[in-house]
Amino acid sequence: MKLHYSITRAQSPIVAAAIHDGHIVDRTLRAYLTLQEHERFREEDPYTDYLAMLPVNRVTVKTSRFQLDLNRRRDSAIYHRPEDAWGLQVWQPELPNALRQELLQQYDAFYGDMAALLDDTIAAFGGFVVLDIHSYNYRRESPDAEAETAENPEINIGTAHNRAPWKTFGERFTRFLTHHRISNHPADVRENIKFGGGGFSEWINDRYGSYGCVLSLEFKKVFMDEWTGRVDIQHLNDLKQLLRCSIPYLLDMLDEKQKERPDDH
Repeated sequence: MKLHYSITRAQSPIVAAAIHDGHIVDRTLRAYLTLQEHERFREEDPYTDYLAMLPVNRVTVKTSRFQLDLNRRRDSAIYHRPEDAWGLQVWQPELPNALRQELLQQYDAFYGDMAALLDDTIAAFGGFVVLDIHSYNYRRESPDAEAETAENPEINIGTAHNRAPWKTFGERFTRFLTHHRISNHPADVRENIKFGGGGFSEWINDRYGSYGCVLSLEFKKVFMDEWTGRVDIQHLNDLKQLLRCSIPYLLDMLDEKQKERPDDH
């Protein structure tokens, strides 16, 4: 059994991660899986790997979150009950303990590789920024019923796990994105409205929070039809361009932060 992921290194203190992009479920587990492909696809984050294709370090996971959710703490990375997975019964019968332990070994291996990446990035640059790229549904009840805009921004930036010295970093990045346009309209970008960040962000901040921060970007699925999976490629390209043009700004902010607190490293 294999966890499909890749880590592509670049000479950059920025990491772009798409850890929920994947759709693969290992053959060993399929006899236990109750869900149809379209049911899984709806709750996965398709096209986020495309958004993460930036000239920075890249982390991409092609295994489905329904096999192993790397954005949750280790003890909840395997869905057990419908409450763990939007009311969906994922496994029937329950996965044998031997398979669960094998999955958790894969979880540990992934986070070991992430530790190596961040250790080397800190050694080379003194700090880092992780763009933790996700997407979320806003037509959950039906294809025709949209969730209220007031609680569902087009881009939600989750920063809840970042340490206090990085608070202004998230605020400034939110303002920067707000000054741009997406598909000919002003970008609706807000901080910690829909999501604050998951277990991936929490782990990074617990271990490396003195050296950097995580910006958990949740894109509302207005760039696609969340029920059919059909994508608006121009809209998706606008989002990708927005991320690409933000890289110099992120680097400048990171330089400023390191000059403010040179003794922290």
